Amino acid sequence: MLLIYTHRITPRFSYIMRHIFKRILGIEVSYTTKVEDFIKHTGAKITYTKQPLQNEFFVRSNDLLFEQGINDIQINVLDWEGVPCFFTTGENSALPFDIFSASFYLLSRYEEYLPHVKDMHGRFSPKDSLAYQNDFLMLPVVDIWANKLLDRLLERFPDMEVKKPVFKYTSILDVTTSHCYAHRGFTRSVAGFLLDLAHLRIRRLLERVVVWFNPRKDPYDNFDFLIQKRKQYDLDCKFFFQFASYSTYDKNVSPNNNNFRYLIKSIADYCKVSLAASYTSFNDVEVLRKEKKSLANVINRQVDDVRMRYNRVDVPQTYRNLVDAEFTDDYSMGYTHEIGFRAGTSFPFYLYDINLELQQPIRVHSFALHDYALRDEASLGDIMGKVKVLYQEVKKVNGRLITVFSNELLGTEHHIDWKDMYGQIIKNYNV
Repeated sequence: MLLIYTHRITPRFSYIMRHIFKRILGIEVSYTTKVEDFIKHTGAKITYTKQPLQNEFFVRSNDLLFEQGINDIQINVLDWEGVPCFFTTGENSALPFDIFSASFYLLSRYEEYLPHVKDMHGRFSPKDSLAYQNDFLMLPVVDIWANKLLDRLLERFPDMEVKKPVFKYTSILDVTTSHCYAHRGFTRSVAGFLLDLAHLRIRRLLERVVVWFNPRKDPYDNFDFLIQKRKQYDLDCKFFFQFASYSTYDKNVSPNNNNFRYLIKSIADYCKVSLAASYTSFNDVEVLRKEKKSLANVINRQVDDVRMRYNRVDVPQTYRNLVDAEFTDDYSMGYTHEIGFRAGTSFPFYLYDINLELQQPIRVHSFALHDYALRDEASLGDIMGKVKVLYQEVKKVNGRLITVFSNELLGTEHHIDWKDMYGQIIKNYNV
């Protein structure tokens, strides 16, 4: 048992200590504010405050974990043995920076509470993030820091018990448009045909007619391919289906369509099926609840996991809504058009609500790669090179590599064969 002494135990303090020591490093941890208890402890121990007590393992604290609310913090990013870091400390500290405050800053998405300009979908821009501006978005820095801390602790306390996690790859399949032409009903099909005709989109017209006579030819219907890959590589994959009414940004097949419902049931026989929440549900908890219940009724199982449409996340309100709708796990934390670790970690973490100063009961699974971030890459080699970097960084820290692919892009013609790329990724990086 690792004991940490500090001058005050706050919700922020206990939150980040649990994440770093228990979830990333597999170390049981406890805390104390009593000097006598700390001195009597014969096992591994850390002092986290402004001054060391004796000659113990000491990390000098920043004020962040002992504050409340949001402040405009000036951050200067420096280098620590090849890894970016911030919140530097004095010479007496065992580490040159406050690893706990820096980790809290990234995990809590502190910077997303600060004033910023949102994009057209109300999203935080990656270009406004500390990680993007300082070139460490591709690094799970919180995990790297934690493992470097562990190395130093083991030098000091070689008998410390550690149960490190194992690497895991998860493939997320996002199904917000299950079919391009099939199963869309007479009115929508005719409207689509006339629109393609008006714009002289001859190729789409031919595809549309072929699919009308043989729905299995729909370009987005690659579900047999995806299930075959899941079986071939014993893949941990999760399908997120949109199950919503038609709207400007929600254009999937009607949830009342029997073919669509049968598809969802058949996928649920092989993989976990969860909800791809609609654009409409972003600020409407009742719509979230309705979609969740409707999907659960189709698969006859509880739906606990969710992804927000276009990865729309407004911290912390989105997560409050998801908690109200009784979701337990979210897979929306990441950037659609940038590769990397939005929260600085590859491990699942609980959302800390800074406005309420409490940990919300929803676990956030941060994805590192969304297929839309790959559309402008010049070649398959360029893509595989970037994915390899992500894989190697996560593998080194025994983390969780999560990628998001959509059946829509996998069925789209491109200068790169999307299916081949997906097959290579799950073959090479699922170990």
